[in-house]
Amino acid sequence: APTRSVACRATVFYRDTLGGNVSAPQVLPEHGVTVVFVNLGNTKLELLEPLGEASPIAGFLKKNSLGGMHHVCYEVDNVTEAIRSLKENGIRVLNDEPKIGAHGLPVVFVHPKDCGGVLTELEEVKA
Repeated sequence: APTRSVACRATVFYRDTLGGNVSAPQVLPEHGVTVVFVNLGNTKLELLEPLGEASPIAGFLKKNSLGGMHHVCYEVDNVTEAIRSLKENGIRVLNDEPKIGAHGLPVVFVHPKDCGGVLTELEEVKA
């Protein structure tokens, strides 16, 4: 029998065991991933799979073949202001300008060495 992907197995867990609202897989070639969005009410998750070796998560999965947490995301009111504030405080961002993330909103990633070893994403969310 074919092996189900990590995201497929996780989808079953979050939907069937925890009762989450789970989206259909969405291929996002501009991000190098296929993503499934999970909404558990007070928590939102993105289950990612690489679209090849050039995917930004391919290296992570080589080191962590069972998957695992790749990054956390925090919502901010203004990602450009957050970038400025981080830089003023000596915190490194991976891009000087926001990029458009998987939800179609501006995002920036913060260097994990400046966040206790955790890759951190900031996503601008309009109220």
